[in-house]
Amino acid sequence: MRRKPVLPSRSLGQPALADLADAPATSRWVRSGALRLHVLDYGGDGVPLLVLPGITSPAITMDFVARGLTGQVRPVVLDVRGRGLSDGGDGDAYDLQAYARDAEAVIVGLGLDRPLLLGHSMGARIAAVTAVRGVAPVAGVVAVDPPLSGPGRDPYPTSLAAFLGQLEQALRGTDADEVARSWPRWPRREQELRARWLASCGERAIADTHRGFESEDFFDWWPRVPSPVELLYGEQSPVVTPEGVKELTASHPAARMTPVPDAGHMVFWDNPPAALNLLREALTRVAGRAGSAPGSSDD
Repeated sequence: MRRKPVLPSRSLGQPALADLADAPATSRWVRSGALRLHVLDYGGDGVPLLVLPGITSPAITMDFVARGLTGQVRPVVLDVRGRGLSDGGDGDAYDLQAYARDAEAVIVGLGLDRPLLLGHSMGARIAAVTAVRGVAPVAGVVAVDPPLSGPGRDPYPTSLAAFLGQLEQALRGTDADEVARSWPRWPRREQELRARWLASCGERAIADTHRGFESEDFFDWWPRVPSPVELLYGEQSPVVTPEGVKELTASHPAARMTPVPDAGHMVFWDNPPAALNLLREALTRVAGRAGSAPGSSDD
């Protein structure tokens, strides 16, 4: 009987590390308990923006988003635990509370004064929980296409088996052409980064987070996210459906909802120009409302 080869739990080759040299950002490190977390800090004098990526998106895969925001804000992109260069292992927790503690550790560790939070997918859920916890004060939240799945709700549309199949493919060795077969609309550079960096994501981190999509209800947190808050979603997203938009609006009337045309769940990758323009506008509104809010640094 042919034995299935044992794959490494996480892998990152020299070509992937070399991608960091092309990013106009500085690698910084923060401790969250026993974990060492890696962030990409794009610098600048703008309001700090902590960027929280999705379930299989190391920080470098958000480089094109961060680049599009420099000059407006100071993007700081987190390698979420168990991904990229951040620590993670079998003994670590991968629930929303643990992720929020990491976000708080970055805010405090880097001295980010009332940052804005930007989260995509899993990262949007983390941003919501971080804002509600209030351990580290934030100025506002922009959530992008958060999973609305949870107990008693429709399951997350991408199965765990599909995620783990992609991970196994990456650990065995993949390239941009193979990635393009699954994500044909993505810019070529983003396909290349996906091919080189997906293997840095831990299987346990993916599996536990995916189970959290079913067991942790986003709507336990969403109505309590303090304003200002905005939510962007893909007009064709299978994650934030028209019914989901209605529930989001009803449960948090103060939140502004903005569809991104010609985009699915991978909003920025599916339609970069429109998504980035709408994101810039949302950040301008959130920052402006935060600046005039009682208790802000401008008072």
